[in-house]
Amino acid sequence: MVISEAGNDPKVAALVYIAAFAPDAGESVASIIKDPPPGAPVPPILPPQAGFLFLDRAKFAASFAADVDADSAAFMADSQVPWGVDALGGAVSQPAWKSKPSWYLVATDDKMIPPPAQQFMAKRTGATVSQIAASHAVYVSQPAAVAALIENAAKTLK
Repeated sequence: MVISEAGNDPKVAALVYIAAFAPDAGESVASIIKDPPPGAPVPPILPPQAGFLFLDRAKFAASFAADVDADSAAFMADSQVPWGVDALGGAVSQPAWKSKPSWYLVATDDKMIPPPAQQFMAKRTGATVSQIAASHAVYVSQPAAVAALIENAAKTLK
């Protein structure tokens, strides 16, 4: 979500989405996830606590980091940074992907953002798309693949 708006800064040359939301104008996380397709995984988001959202620790590994070793996934569950409930409604006004080149890594085993949703968002951005069999935490489970995509994007811009 963040790079879609922040990417409008003139210092940003391109965008790289890693198993992420790539909203269009007027879209927010709340609007994108409002009507999931039948059978889509439901992230284990707990009821808000003091205005913040957390994932259920007991379900964290299976839903967020299924391909991360158990100790690392447990650490990630224990150290998760909460989302402010208000952040769900933050809509993008001008998506940078409409004017800047984009790359998108689809995590085909993601249980947080369904892979078909990732593929849809990647296609509409016109991104150069790569796919990898990985969970939402692909940047932890397969950091070399993530780094390679970012390096490729950077080399393409030279």
